[in-house]
Amino acid sequence: MEPEGVFADVKPFAVHDGPGIRTTLFLKGCPLRCVWCHNPETIRREPELAFFASKCLSCGKCAGACSRHRFENRVHTVDRNGCTACGECVKRCPAGALRIYGERISVPEAFRLLTADRMFYETSGGGVTLSGGEPLLQPEFCEALLRQLRNDGIHTALDTCGDVPWRNFERLLPWTNLFLFDLKAVDPGVHRKCTGADNRTILENLRRLDACGIPFEIRMPLMPGWNDAEDDLRKAGELLSSLQSAPVPVRLLACHDFARSKYAAVGRPDTMPRPTVPELSAAAFLRRYPVRIVS
Repeated sequence: MEPEGVFADVKPFAVHDGPGIRTTLFLKGCPLRCVWCHNPETIRREPELAFFASKCLSCGKCAGACSRHRFENRVHTVDRNGCTACGECVKRCPAGALRIYGERISVPEAFRLLTADRMFYETSGGGVTLSGGEPLLQPEFCEALLRQLRNDGIHTALDTCGDVPWRNFERLLPWTNLFLFDLKAVDPGVHRKCTGADNRTILENLRRLDACGIPFEIRMPLMPGWNDAEDDLRKAGELLSSLQSAPVPVRLLACHDFARSKYAAVGRPDTMPRPTVPELSAAAFLRRYPVRIVS
């Protein structure tokens, strides 16, 4: 049986998810719980209902489709207990205040969707990127999709946090042109504080990927006060200097809070810190080591 994927969104004309103009497919499910997560709607694997209160007209049409939508003094609340994300309420909403994050998609459907902008890939040196969430939590779907894309001459990239079994990487090595490898923190304590998880598997997978000789780019999200201290950057520089691929391309990602509204929309606690100005220039510091800062 052909594997299916569960995705939250698709972004055409992406220019920061690999070379050239790309289309990025955001898959559902993630093993980490980063305090600054920019895509909280991709954390859960299951489809889920999002409610954007700022768009709501308090018309009550959604309540006609589902009793979990309630109105009191024209204030709309959603009881998420027992919600199956069937989408009937979404169809009734005239303002676009409701949305389902999480649709099943077959490999042929995804292939057609992702190759619609083939002309732009060919003229810009772009292609398709799988992101998330963590796409490697859906290895069967990713393998089948990336194989078809590669066999059709499309450049493929995969954005990963690395916290998955190595066998999931191995399945995709022949079909992935470029890995975008997120490095949140090298120190185990700092990593656990930032993500809720240990980083042993992540660092092991980074070294294994490095030994394979497949191109990869390190992506370092920096949140002032969390993972940008001089000691954090020093440990990152020392790790990257030790890799066979050094000088490794490193992209520094400034954290922002643009996604804050999505936490409330999907009913998750808002853990995102308030970004502040970093005290240390990470780019200048990391240039002390054999890394290549890219922008």
